[in-house]
Formats: sequence, structure tokens, C-alpha cells
Amino acid sequence: MKVKVNDNVLVITGKYKGKQGKVLATDAKAGRVVVEGVNIVHKHEKARKANDTSKIVNEEAAIDASNVEVVCDKCNKATRVGHSVIDGKKVRVCKKCGASLDKAFVKKSKAKAAAEEAEAPKKRTRKRSQKAEAEVTETPAEENKE
Repeated sequence: MKVKVNDNVLVITGKYKGKQGKVLATDAKAGRVVVEGVNIVHKHEKARKANDTSKIVNEEAAIDASNVEVVCDKCNKATRVGHSVIDGKKVRVCKKCGASLDKAFVKKSKAKAAAEEAEAPKKRTRKRSQKAEAEVTETPAEENKE
């Protein structure tokens, strides 16, 4: 299955066609996904205790995974999912713009780039040495005044 939990998807067929939502759960064996705000059903809950009340609850039901397309974060378009190997890892990519769809991989690659950028150590100065330098710079100025 090419859809994962927390993906932003667009429903392409059925009653909820055109609606976007976040994937809440997936069932790879059955090929179904639960999308936030899509395929709302009424579930009747019976009171289990004496002080509880029976109620009707609205909740999302599963739809077939073939009825949704992943929405790319970069180009904001519904796209088919491709696969490519980047840095020895198999990553899902957008067929339209080529951007990575795996959010965890994008975070790791950004952190790695930031770490490489900040490799040069910063020059550190101690507070005592700063005070000593300040005193040294003040004394010649005082001697010139006299």
C-alpha cells in the first residue's frame, strides 16, 4: 500500500469525491484506509452502566485505498506515488515534482544538512579573559589623559 498514516490525501471517487483529509489508520491486508472527515457513519452505543446514557456517535469508516491519492506537500497536488533510493533508503516520491513524501526522511535530511552546515566550531571566549582585555584597553587611554 502506498498510503501511510498521517499522509494528506484527496478522495478521487465516491460520495466524498474532492474532499481532503489526513489518514488516521490503514489496513494493508484489506487495502483500506480511514480518512479524517470522510465516510462518516452513525454508530449506536448502548449504555453499559446504570448512570450512562445510550447515544448515537458519528465516526469515520474505512474506504478503499485505491479511492485516494496522496497530496504532495511541495506542489499541493494529488499525485501517484513513486519510489526511489536516496542515501541507501527506499523513499516514496511525488511523480509530478519529484519531492520526497516521507516526512520522517525529510526531517532527517534537513537535520543532517543543518549539522553539516554548523560543523565549524564557534570561537569561545571566557568571561575572565574579556574582563582582562577590557582593563588592558582602558589603561592606555587613562595614561594619555594625564
